[in-house]
Amino acid sequence: MTASTIPTFTGEVTAEKLGTTLIHEHVFVMSPELDVNLPHPEWDEEQAIDRAVAGFERLSVLGVDTVVDLTVLGLGRDVERVRRVAERSPVRLIAATGYYTSDVLPHFFRTHGPGRLVGGPDPLVDLFVGDIERGIAGTDIRAGMLKVVSDAEGITDDAERVFRAAAIAHQQTGVPITTHSHAPSRGGIQQQVLLARLGVPLDRVVIGHSGDSDDLDYLRELAARGSFLGFDRFGMEHMGSDEARIRGLLTLLEEGYASQLVLSHDAAFFSRVTPPTWRAANTPNWHMEHLSRTILPRLRAEGVDDRTIDQLMIDNPRRVLCGA
Repeated sequence: MTASTIPTFTGEVTAEKLGTTLIHEHVFVMSPELDVNLPHPEWDEEQAIDRAVAGFERLSVLGVDTVVDLTVLGLGRDVERVRRVAERSPVRLIAATGYYTSDVLPHFFRTHGPGRLVGGPDPLVDLFVGDIERGIAGTDIRAGMLKVVSDAEGITDDAERVFRAAAIAHQQTGVPITTHSHAPSRGGIQQQVLLARLGVPLDRVVIGHSGDSDDLDYLRELAARGSFLGFDRFGMEHMGSDEARIRGLLTLLEEGYASQLVLSHDAAFFSRVTPPTWRAANTPNWHMEHLSRTILPRLRAEGVDDRTIDQLMIDNPRRVLCGA
């Protein structure tokens, strides 16, 4: 299934206009209950919006055209807040739907759904499909990507429920699926097995955080099954070194996997999990400009030509978002 246009926070765009795309980022990562009851001392909404707008202005100067915001439920998604950024930003922003949990869902989901106390259809399916087809949280902002998660715990019962709902939403809408995977335990394989069993074509899936692994056999196995591999945490040094990511990426490029690799940072302008002062002290390169300013020049210095860079940053993200 292919899409000729993609929804963004500020309207639909044609596939050709997506341009250079960062496919795995966040604008703001929040926690609504904590934000009300235990406000973070570094959060100021107006200042955060201004910082995000300024950041996207710098990205635009660097040649970035589109950013996918993979902030879904469980990460404090607030599309009206991000719309305020998008309306002032020269970079297009794409919203996502899904539920971020690596273990259990909120108790509501234990009582709602087929065979449960309250019964009815699975609210996750309605949420995901509605976000894609109608709009998120009563707005006209539609999601262009599905996000699912498993981590060191493996695919728990609740995580599998999210995967199952995402598979149904994909089959109904054609929107691609991206994952948060746990590379040290080779978690992407388990994700691929489940998604394939649920009827999702694996060439419509990005196995996120693949680049955290230096196990090349694992990465080759993921690629052999047809998925895209997310080298999407550049600058996130506490989850692996950029040098290791670059070495793995160069090897895979040499071996002919250029058509299955996408690059990004998994960065944010504000995150409660790792707030700005912590990032400044511990991960100073973990920001959305790092690829353009440091990693892509390094790849060019290592002999990667501009056509391959365009494939990684333009062609492959467009194929993910729009289909072949």
